[in-house]
Amino acid sequence: MSYKKNKIELDENGYSIIPNLYSNDEIEKILFCIENAILSETSFSKTKDIFAIRQLIHTIPELKTHLFNTHLTTLVASLFQSDYFLTKAIYFDKPGTSNWFVAYHQDLSISVTKKMEIEGYCNWTHKKGQYGVQPPIHILQNTITVRIHLDDTDQNNGALRVVPKSHLQGIIRKESKDWNTETEYICNINKGGAMLMKPLTLHASNKTTNQKQRRVIHLEFSNQTLTKSIDWLEYHRVLT
Repeated sequence: MSYKKNKIELDENGYSIIPNLYSNDEIEKILFCIENAILSETSFSKTKDIFAIRQLIHTIPELKTHLFNTHLTTLVASLFQSDYFLTKAIYFDKPGTSNWFVAYHQDLSISVTKKMEIEGYCNWTHKKGQYGVQPPIHILQNTITVRIHLDDTDQNNGALRVVPKSHLQGIIRKESKDWNTETEYICNINKGGAMLMKPLTLHASNKTTNQKQRRVIHLEFSNQTLTKSIDWLEYHRVLT
């Protein structure tokens, strides 16, 4: 299968939608792994509006067999001109009664092994024993997010809203005129489909209004080496 069209869309618009990346049977196996996993308190967070599992592959390693199918590995390999690897994996479960609303933003933080004062790395965070940092912009520009949808998702249960071509503006300050959302696009995606996105693409998510669950696996891939002093926290090479 060729994903040339999706790569062009991703480069030009900052996002692309791929239907049927996974079969219903594959999705059910993924959900079975997640639902039967024994989780430590440091690996997940839960409120009435959202349930999240961070460092997903480290936490539930048996997911690798089901997640990295031929379609996904072929897709990601076609998006990079050099060797790539997984840098982040998160599971999000937005319940049907969720009032969780996410305003427009860019994904500017990566997860790393330790904190150090390094030129070009700023806005450090430390949550649940995990360090996050905003890296030099070329790292973000060479990162690709793949959002795997485990449920049918539309504007009524938290489908992402994106601003096409906003990734071409670099890092956008909140007071900038480039926060213009008049051209926004709603990424409706069926169960088993996936969304590709550049981290610098402006994106948001509404509250749930149709009482339907929205479960997504968020994967980030890169081909960039960090400064020699620090490493990617969730580095995992995906064999093709």
